[in-house]
Amino acid sequence: MVSAQMKRMPRERTGPEMRLRRELHRRGMRFRVNFRELPGRPDIAFTRVRLAVFVDGCFWHMCPIHSTMPKNNAEWWRQKLMRNVERDREKDVQLSLQGWHVLHIWEHEDASEAADAVATLWSSLSNRPVSTRPGQ
Repeated sequence: MVSAQMKRMPRERTGPEMRLRRELHRRGMRFRVNFRELPGRPDIAFTRVRLAVFVDGCFWHMCPIHSTMPKNNAEWWRQKLMRNVERDREKDVQLSLQGWHVLHIWEHEDASEAADAVATLWSSLSNRPVSTRPGQ
């Protein structure tokens, strides 16, 4: 039952990811989506500046603010969620070794503020300013 339920959970095109993508696109930033050529398939990849962005769910990636541990089958869930976090760190290292910069955004973060963080890092990597308003 749990495994069937987990299979139905969206892995891409989640609400928080789509809000961030729309905001970045509104700002004129263009990117690749679910870039399969890289470890971890980044949700958003800026290939020219080698910036990989992941939008992490609070439950699945153990957000320090919102993470909760299920009470039923607690040890199994603890191991499962800890392994998710370990896998995140492993893919971050793999990406770094390939010359990529990695940015993680929590699902609870405001899309506009998250886009500001992405744009700031993108700008520092590309040495080009990014406007926060379209058409500028």
